[in-house]
Amino acid sequence: MTRVINGTGSDKATTGRLARAVDAVRWETQSVGRAARAAVRGPGRERDLLIQSLKAALAALLAWLVAQVWLNDPMALMAPWVALVLVQATVYSSLVTGARQFAAICIGALVASGAQAVTDDTTGALALSVPVLVLLSNWPRFGDQGIYAATTAVFTIASGTVSVEAVGHRLGQAALGAVIGVAVNALILPPVHLRDVRENLAALAREAGEVLSAVAGDLRDGEWDAQTAVGRLNAAKRLQDRLDALRSARGWSRESLRLTSGALRKLHRAPTEALPTEDEDERLGRITGHVTALTRSLAVAADEERSPASPDPEVLGSYGKLLELLGDSCRAEADRLLGEEEPGDPLLDERTEAAMRDLHSALQGGLTKEAGQGAARTAVLGTLVLQAENLWADLNPQARGR
Repeated sequence: MTRVINGTGSDKATTGRLARAVDAVRWETQSVGRAARAAVRGPGRERDLLIQSLKAALAALLAWLVAQVWLNDPMALMAPWVALVLVQATVYSSLVTGARQFAAICIGALVASGAQAVTDDTTGALALSVPVLVLLSNWPRFGDQGIYAATTAVFTIASGTVSVEAVGHRLGQAALGAVIGVAVNALILPPVHLRDVRENLAALAREAGEVLSAVAGDLRDGEWDAQTAVGRLNAAKRLQDRLDALRSARGWSRESLRLTSGALRKLHRAPTEALPTEDEDERLGRITGHVTALTRSLAVAADEERSPASPDPEVLGSYGKLLELLGDSCRAEADRLLGEEEPGDPLLDERTEAAMRDLHSALQGGLTKEAGQGAARTAVLGTLVLQAENLWADLNPQARGR
């Protein structure tokens, strides 16, 4: 009986693992399908990756044709190898990477040749040169290209050809591959990472709006408690990840525009004239900070151990209406950044702005009412009103000073 039970348990465990494996394969397949459809559908990150991959393959093929077919060089393998890895995310990074890689290859070939000359033995040459070159690969000047010094040494020694002529062939082919790789990346649809800036800005505004709308719904429905508040605070904190992605995208956009001015700029596949200014990054960053601070204050207000008295539910309901309007404004901001047809910014519409002013007056009245019930209630509600005003000011600069 025991054996049957154990067997059944083992079968269930195996079935469970198979089911998880099938689900993982299905998920990966669906991800590939979504990426393929996105690449076909229109410009975007997926299409950019497809183009860069095809360019890398083209650079390797061209380098092979020039080195092997045209020049008939016996060391032709080096050219496509170098060309393949030099089709980088930007033209500038291709040049920097190419210089570092070529330096690493030169050092690797020279050290390997010297080790072979000293030891006159393949194993001895590997033992003498590879540890030194692997250690040298950690030198910051090499960036992430230092490992090519060690791999070049391995190829050089393993091929058994370490003469001056052979080393010269390898270095020449490395230089040829570098030239072809950089040229393909610079002249054929040079990568200009401007779309990522716009998409991250819009996503940051939209996600901030979603957090505000979710908080507003909880406050209106009276479902606000400590657990809910912590969940919304965690959602607001995740906005920081999107803000970090925006800053990274802005850095890539600056780098992608280096060395692509003039005639090369005409070949890029993303518009440069409509790129949002860096002031937009700062403004959205402030909005993110306001949303996080606001949800943190609400979490403190809902925590009975930290706040002696939370604001009146009716006042919180009015506050929820105000947050809903602010969330709508964030979503309208996202649409504007993506260049979509604007349905009208709620904060610029006269009727909506009047409604926000009425809500603000109601909150001010609630603040006066709370003042008679103790300093703790007044402090919490005053903090919430101040943070909403700060958020409103950054979403609608015209509202400042009113």
